[in-house]
Amino acid sequence: MRYFIKLAYNGTNYHGWQYQPNASSVQETLSKAVSVILNTEIALMGAGRTDTGVHAMEMFAHFDFETPFEIQSLVHKLNSYLPKDIVIYDIIPVHHDAHARFDAKKRTYQYHINTFKDAFLQDGSWYFHQELDLDLMNEASKLLFDHIDFQCFSKVNTDVNTFNCTIFEAHWKQENGKMVFTISANRFLRNMVRAIVGTLVNVGLHKITLDDFNEIIKSKNREKAGFSVPAHGLYLTKIDYDYIH
Repeated sequence: MRYFIKLAYNGTNYHGWQYQPNASSVQETLSKAVSVILNTEIALMGAGRTDTGVHAMEMFAHFDFETPFEIQSLVHKLNSYLPKDIVIYDIIPVHHDAHARFDAKKRTYQYHINTFKDAFLQDGSWYFHQELDLDLMNEASKLLFDHIDFQCFSKVNTDVNTFNCTIFEAHWKQENGKMVFTISANRFLRNMVRAIVGTLVNVGLHKITLDDFNEIIKSKNREKAGFSVPAHGLYLTKIDYDYIH
């Protein structure tokens, strides 16, 4: 029987989702917990990878286990066993060939920037005190819909077959003294969101124009794009599947 785990985590203390040989990861921590409680070695496949320090408000992973169990009891036991920065929301039975990574139709990320210094936001939002032109940044965000190749926002040494992504949503919103960028797509390249945000910040600082932003995307050159913003402001917020609502 295959199951999806719906979870969230604060990524501050982890070197991303994926297993790391000499560092703590969310995947390793969760796999160990499930294995201990089910008393057998459990391998987890995540919906994707998040980088060191990146958070997830909604993440999915799947595993196989043939012995029946009571779902809410396992959820409670896992939450009691796991560290406080990983939370299990649900465990969902799915069809036998369901895949947490390959079946995802859309992923949504948010990037949080706080414009005032706040001791309680330092691990979950990037403090940036310079004034940004949010309207211009939203105009630049609309240009993302005109493109599918986002190589300029990808890490250079990556083993993907294509740099094509379909952007469904991209916009900035001001709320409670914070600026929040929301972007959703069918897939994301490594470091893509953080590089997009860094380049949009340069637009907001009037360092580059809308035409410059458009030409950067067309160039397919990472060196022409902006800096990569800090990881601690980035959240994976939603993953959409056809069979999970």
